[in-house]
Amino acid sequence: MSRKVYVVNKSSHDFSPAEKYGKLIFCTEGRMNRFAVNDMVRSFKEAFKGSKKDDYILLCSLSVMNSIACSVFARKHGTLNLLLYKDGEYLERNLVL
Repeated sequence: MSRKVYVVNKSSHDFSPAEKYGKLIFCTEGRMNRFAVNDMVRSFKEAFKGSKKDDYILLCSLSVMNSIACSVFARKHGTLNLLLYKDGEYLERNLVL
């Protein structure tokens, strides 16, 4: 079973270094309204329908989107697996909640 990497928002950034962790899945794309939080919840619930507890969330874009994405994922799985960008590569961080 291969892991998936859920990218919070597709932008012009090169996310290819994260592909070593799994298949990239873009949850949203383009400019987002930072105040449309209910729409964000719906988008992330839909995006995470096929997710497994060992999949990753790649943090990027608006902080409110990252907060909501992590909340939806953690509530669903009781775990949170993050990919954090540092010095040209992604670092893995895992939390059991």
